[in-house]
Amino acid sequence: MNLEVLYKISYGIYIVCSEKSGKFNGQIVNTVFQITSEPANIAISINKLNLTHEYISSSKKFTVSVLTKNTSMTFIGQFGFKSGRDIDKFKMVKTINGKTGVPIVVDNALAYLEAEVIGQTDCATHTVFIGTVVNAEILSLDEPMTYAYYHEVKKGLSPKTAPTYIKSEEKKVDK
Repeated sequence: MNLEVLYKISYGIYIVCSEKSGKFNGQIVNTVFQITSEPANIAISINKLNLTHEYISSSKKFTVSVLTKNTSMTFIGQFGFKSGRDIDKFKMVKTINGKTGVPIVVDNALAYLEAEVIGQTDCATHTVFIGTVVNAEILSLDEPMTYAYYHEVKKGLSPKTAPTYIKSEEKKVDK
């Protein structure tokens, strides 16, 4: 079975943020999708081991920043390959606060959404959080970064906690 067929499903690159007891965290995700239009509901998939999962589970709110195609790998690495348990991911990053009080990353973002959790589904290693959109804005007309572009042009990899991680990527990382 060739699991790389899963790379053919269209994804984007996003930053999802949440808060818990006045502390903030954010992470790179590739699984954000619209479920309904009225009301506007979206879903995100977050690994249960990630700090952001703990924060969303606690606060029941999250933000999604849609990253531009020109976002640097250094910026993606800040939110995608480092833990908020070890570093302040928001240091030197421009954010704004919206209706939910959760930071919205605007550096490298072309749009954002804010959502309040209305449901969740356990999916083994991940939880799919479903949220009603309470605020959304377009920041620029830049092109969004697709997951295909991230892999093919940026040569990005998926961390072990990503829903799209395939074990064969370990060999590529070991080089």
